[in-house]
This record gives sequence, C-alpha cells and structure tokens, in this order.
Amino acid sequence: MKKVLTIAGSDSSGGAGIQADLKTFCAHKVYGMSVITAVTAQNTLGVSHIETLSSLSVKKQIEAVAEDIEIDAVKIGMLSNAEIILTVAELIKSYRFKNIVLDPVMISTTGFDLLEKDAKKALIQELLPLADVITPNLHEASAILDGLEIKSKEDMEKSVHAFRKLTSSAVLIKGGHLVDDAADLLAYEDKLRWYDAPKINTNNTHGTGCTLSSAIASNLALGLSVEQAVFDAKEYITGAIRNSLDIGSGNGPTNHLYRLIT
Repeated sequence: MKKVLTIAGSDSSGGAGIQADLKTFCAHKVYGMSVITAVTAQNTLGVSHIETLSSLSVKKQIEAVAEDIEIDAVKIGMLSNAEIILTVAELIKSYRFKNIVLDPVMISTTGFDLLEKDAKKALIQELLPLADVITPNLHEASAILDGLEIKSKEDMEKSVHAFRKLTSSAVLIKGGHLVDDAADLLAYEDKLRWYDAPKINTNNTHGTGCTLSSAIASNLALGLSVEQAVFDAKEYITGAIRNSLDIGSGNGPTNHLYRLIT
C-alpha cells in the first residue's frame, strides 16, 4: 500500500484540513499519515480561532514519521507562519521527499486569514521551488502574484507566465471561483491543459481545495503522471461536490467518501 503524508491544519468540523486529507487518502486506497501544524476552531459558518503549533512540534512530527515509514507523496496545506514554512522546507530537502503537492492555503472560504502576512515571502521563496505541483485558487494565485487580477480564463492563462518566474513546478490554477464554469488550468512542462467541469449549484464547498490537492498527491503516489493525476483528481472532486453533504447551517462539506457509500 502506498503511503501519503499530509502536513496541514486541523479542522474541528471535519470538512477541510487534516480531516479532509485523511478521508481523501482513504477514498483513494492509500495509507494516510498526518503532521498537524495548527488547530482551528471552525464549523460550516467559519473559523473562530486558530492556535498554531510550534515549529519544533511540527519538526518532531515529521521526523517521527519519516524515520520509520517510507513516504510516497506529501500534501502540504496550512502553514501559518514563516518559521513553520522554513522548518518544513528544510525537512523536505533533508529527507528528499517526492511527489510534493503544495496547496498554498491563505484564506478560508469564509474570509478568515490563515497565513500570517510575513509568511508569504517564505512560502514563495522556500516552498514553491520544492513542490512538484502547486494548486492555488484564483484568490491565492492573485495573492502570490502581488495582486494580479485573475477573474477569467484569459487571466488564468496570463498568470501562468508570472508563475514561471517563481517556480518551474507544475501549477494548477483552480477556477472554482469563475462565474460560468469550474475549469482548472494546468501549466506543466511548457504546456497548458484545461480541465473543464460544470458549475454545480451548491453552497457545500467547504474543503474543496484540501480535497483536490490530497487526491492529486494520492494519485502521484499510485504512480500516475502529473496530467493523469490531476485529471483523475478533478473527476473525484467534481463527484464529491455533486454528492456534497447538507451538514450545518453554512457551507457544508464535500462528500469525500461518495464512491464508497453512495
């Protein structure tokens, strides 16, 4: 069985973060492991509190797993501050982790800042070059690219050229916030590939970014190419949204296990 590690924050409501990652790993029949970077108090209505763990705690968690278990892929999610980012980057290089998928989590669905302001530079300089695949949504891509406006497919294609100045990694710009559809754009090996999907009429999209990036990491661990890993993950997340769960009073979660229980 392939083994995938998530380095991310915990979501008390179970729809995003570590909890979403582990459910997604299970759905892809890979063995999931976790390193928790922060504990959040949140539900479908939003995030009310964040407590960030120390960089030492994050370091010790990674070391404990890496020194005992072979890791076939790594998904990186919420890293709250520069110190944790630098620690994770150092250990990625030290242990020579492979199949790294970076979801640059900066803001929650409900608008809560999840990344400290001084950490953006560290994220761009230290982690972007180490990732195999980067999965920003339109808002995260804009933030990374110093406020570049990204509201259309044409804007997404233009943003790819700006990303190329920062990293040679594959970049998947997620178009879930587009008005008319939910197309994603993959820039990989000097090629652009669109992954189209219909816009599903639902508010239950909590944790979609975490879920998609975890699905990509799972697929890479299973030996799929980057393009096929993204294709399969796009199909999976579309199904998870289509079968989303009406839980809570706000933005409910996607259904990570829909293939197993529907």
